[in-house]
Amino acid sequence: MTLTKIPEKHFPKADLGRRASALGVDFFGTWLVSSVFGSGEYGVQVVQILIFVIVWLILRVVIPYNNKGQSLGRWAFDLKVLEFRELEFRRGRIPDLVSLSKREGIIGICLLLVSIAIANIIRNPTAILLVIPLVIDCGSAFSDTQERQALHDRFAGTMIVSSRRGYSLDLKLKRLVETLRRNMRR
Repeated sequence: MTLTKIPEKHFPKADLGRRASALGVDFFGTWLVSSVFGSGEYGVQVVQILIFVIVWLILRVVIPYNNKGQSLGRWAFDLKVLEFRELEFRRGRIPDLVSLSKREGIIGICLLLVSIAIANIIRNPTAILLVIPLVIDCGSAFSDTQERQALHDRFAGTMIVSSRRGYSLDLKLKRLVETLRRNMRR
């Protein structure tokens, strides 16, 4: 009987700029849909918050669960979410609904506070303090140079990795900017 070593899959960790851009695309889409249901007055809008939560869960939990770990923003920037327990990470397993719900619940609450801050910043400048939970959550990814996990990733046991499947929006934008620079030099 011989033992054969199964080759491990290599999943390169995503850089923070692409992760932030993908999160921004998902947040902007969710915020845009939920802002349609706002009344235009200052303060907390209950209907708008409910729509934000529903759209966020659909966009960041249901769609990635059925789409190989990719939401709209992650698809645009060639990223996907995987479980980060040693064996599952090597196999490239997509997190289950509970793990995705934990992960996106934490980051969703932080971004919900940011959307409330955006809506109320003109009348109440101290609303900018609502950004602090997002900074704390995502700031841990800057200090974790080895795994690059934010607090919501650590809590849910997930990791964002680069993928081959996607739109490559970041690469297309880089090419467009380089083309524009070359044309302006002429």
